[in-house]
Amino acid sequence: MSKQPIGIYYEHPHWFQPLFAELERRGIPFSRIHATQHHFDPAQLNGDAGYSLVFNRMSPSAYRRGHGQAIFYTQYYLAHLEQQRKRVINGARAFRYETSKALQLSLLESLGLPYPKARVINRAADAVAAAEGLRFPVVVKPNIGGSGAGIVRFNTAAELAEAARNDTLDLGLDATALVQEFIPARDGHIVRVEVLGGRYLYAIKVHLTGETFDLCPADICKTTSGEDLQRAACPVDAPKSGLRVEGYTPPPQIISNVEIIMRSAGIEIGGVEYIVDDRDGQVYYYDINALSNFVADGPRVVGFDPFVRLVDFLQEEAA
Repeated sequence: MSKQPIGIYYEHPHWFQPLFAELERRGIPFSRIHATQHHFDPAQLNGDAGYSLVFNRMSPSAYRRGHGQAIFYTQYYLAHLEQQRKRVINGARAFRYETSKALQLSLLESLGLPYPKARVINRAADAVAAAEGLRFPVVVKPNIGGSGAGIVRFNTAAELAEAARNDTLDLGLDATALVQEFIPARDGHIVRVEVLGGRYLYAIKVHLTGETFDLCPADICKTTSGEDLQRAACPVDAPKSGLRVEGYTPPPQIISNVEIIMRSAGIEIGGVEYIVDDRDGQVYYYDINALSNFVADGPRVVGFDPFVRLVDFLQEEAA
């Protein structure tokens, strides 16, 4: 193990406490790098030269917590580190996909993988025209999101037209959004597949309530039997009580597809969400995440602690 600390670059104040705790338990040196209280000199690595590696944990939903400026800053900082040949986990390419749902769909298209039909807009006034040929209901989804932030469903073209006319559509931080077909979930759940080191780690079924698009698995605090999970991995500012979760093993082809997606996006640690259309059984991949908080109380849900595996990986990479 390198004597140099691992740099953990992050923004959310609570999500990474289990990671920090596991690093501390093993006595592995690490440094907290807070994205909103940071600067760098393009002429040098500054203090970053002293890190064995930098692990990017920046969240695209930071702008919902008043830290939107750090999203674009992060892209520049990660690129700087990479140009200086510093080892970065989930670097600039991964973060570029993390912060653009439009790019995610372009990637899926290039890989020949199915996704819900969508159009990309940069003006609310274009939403109705963009929806032509799409099957309603549709959702308008900000390009830079995270945990379902800003997603709104419209059941009819008239509803969408009214929202566009009243300028109430949320296009998000970069004034770009998807107008996308809403997919009814077979058996009322979606599946999130997690990878570590680009390889399959585990998957979970997330049972939906129909009342929210916030599907962050670390926020889900009940099992399918309704039993409360330990809340160590749950953001204290966003407790969820209506969503249920269970461990699940997807078909081998889906696991293979997810690994291909992540490799193509440069994402070493993260998750891909997919849904099965209740109308015809078609699988659609719809969200690619470079930031994974892991499911709450992993040992009870998936049979092991993902943070232990994560720190194993970090330890090996830092060697």
